[in-house]
Amino acid sequence: MYRSHNCGQLRISDIGVETTLSGWVQVSRDFGGLTFVDLRDRYGITQIVFNMDDNQDLCEQARKLGREFVIKVSGQVRERSNKNPNRPTGEIEIEASSLDILNASKVPPFTIEDESDGGDDIRMEYRYLDLRRTPLQQNIRFRSKLALETRKYMDSQDFIEVETPFLIKSTPEGARDFVVPSRMNEGQFYALPQSPQTFKQILMVGGFDKYFQIVKCFRDEDLRADRQPEFTQIDCEMSFVTRDEVLKTFEGLTRHLFQELKGIELGDFPWMSYDDAMAMYGSDKPDLRFGMEFKYLNDALQGHGFGVFDSAETVVGVLAQGIADDYSNKQMKELTSWVQRPQIGAKGLVYVKYQGDGTIKSTVGKFYSDEVLLKVLQDHGAKPGDVLFILCGEEEKTRKQLNELRLEMGRRLGLMKEGDFKPLWVIDFPLLEWDEDSERFHAMHHPFTAPKVEDVDRMLTGDHETMKSLRADAYDLVINGSEIGGGSIRIHDRELQSKNFDLLGFTKEEAQAQFGFLLNAFEYGAPPHGGIAFGFDRLAAVMNGQSSIRDFIAFPKNNQGRDMMIDAPSPIDQTQLDELSIALNVQAE
Repeated sequence: MYRSHNCGQLRISDIGVETTLSGWVQVSRDFGGLTFVDLRDRYGITQIVFNMDDNQDLCEQARKLGREFVIKVSGQVRERSNKNPNRPTGEIEIEASSLDILNASKVPPFTIEDESDGGDDIRMEYRYLDLRRTPLQQNIRFRSKLALETRKYMDSQDFIEVETPFLIKSTPEGARDFVVPSRMNEGQFYALPQSPQTFKQILMVGGFDKYFQIVKCFRDEDLRADRQPEFTQIDCEMSFVTRDEVLKTFEGLTRHLFQELKGIELGDFPWMSYDDAMAMYGSDKPDLRFGMEFKYLNDALQGHGFGVFDSAETVVGVLAQGIADDYSNKQMKELTSWVQRPQIGAKGLVYVKYQGDGTIKSTVGKFYSDEVLLKVLQDHGAKPGDVLFILCGEEEKTRKQLNELRLEMGRRLGLMKEGDFKPLWVIDFPLLEWDEDSERFHAMHHPFTAPKVEDVDRMLTGDHETMKSLRADAYDLVINGSEIGGGSIRIHDRELQSKNFDLLGFTKEEAQAQFGFLLNAFEYGAPPHGGIAFGFDRLAAVMNGQSSIRDFIAFPKNNQGRDMMIDAPSPIDQTQLDELSIALNVQAE
């Protein structure tokens, strides 16, 4: 027997129990006559003591143990004289009577501690070592419980879990596909699914009514902290439902997961239109943990001789409360430099300080009297001690820049409280986006999203400008500024779906070649249906107050899409290339 207990199990009530533990050596400490070893497994850490007076050979053997040696140790549980209140097993230790070294270990390239000294690259290269660290093990355990609780809830709502294919057809819409050559069909390729979208719609045509799947998806796109080339979705679809019924169902799922896994009772799930979100926050995924809604200042500040404002399409600001007397000129200059970084792209930053003594201080004071600036401040709810930050320029670009500034001020002022979760449904997105470069429409969500019922006739009969104002029956769930999931009511009528393909630039032949199976299915009694997909990795990260999804994925890729541990992607053998009829066009250096 390798173990009778695990390393997080024994307590003061177990004193006198004979036990056998197995695990990894976290650290050893030699005090001459006594050697202490912290033994670790995924359940916790237990201190082992080897006494020179009791067994010299055993103690000498223990002194040779290195970090991450795998050992089995037997002995008796006793009370510790120097207790560790920060460890569940901190009141006891094991007085060792035997020791077996099950496997030695080289010195690890970084410390296996909660706060490791290893950088991202080396930890990803030695992922099997990084996975031994408690924070990662906790994250992966949380992910497992998240999946189990999701399945419990979906089953309670009468959903059926159905697996859909991984080898599917490549489509030109959305992100780039990962493609897979077919050996048996020379010159032809599968694609890995970006989502199971068309298959879950086919399941609705097939009468399954409520489908879900915790499914792996693939997108060949540029990566960042909350993106991976392969990721997991909670994918769902329902028949005979309205938007409101879908939102109610998945608000229920979200509440269930937070309650069961975090012990948190979520508050209201307000609804906000896409247009309002962009106007108030400059983002379709606003963080509602704090206010700082946009203040539009064109009427108040244009026409006073300040050319920068006078020539701008929009002049807009945010109000930061209570910092006027604390923020120095140096801090203001640093904040100006921050918004001028290429990632933000603002040309400058104007501020108006409403100082605690009631006086006004501003970077544009020579263009505006104190009376004008005071009225602007008071009209927008400012109180002594507040600062109004202002950006100007093209409306869309300036809104995005001010959104970044708002979020940065939220971080700097500590307005994003740990453990505070603010959900939001964003609704009524545009159906289509016009792209000037390609001179064509693109789907805001995907080509199968239905327009709002009141816009259907305009979609079928309207002109080009009308198409720009069509609204989608689409919705996103946002929590703390992160998009957790998105979905829509789908088109279930062939004529309307064909019209949407026309607007997106598909010829009749292209639409039939790409999506003929779906169009044909719509002619055989397709029910009204809609659905949603939650980003599973992102949901796990957000629920734990983290921004990166990497540490919730056992084996993630880096920012170049590489698996550092197995060194993939990598070249393949020429024989395999020949079987696939693939000739690589590699230029000599």
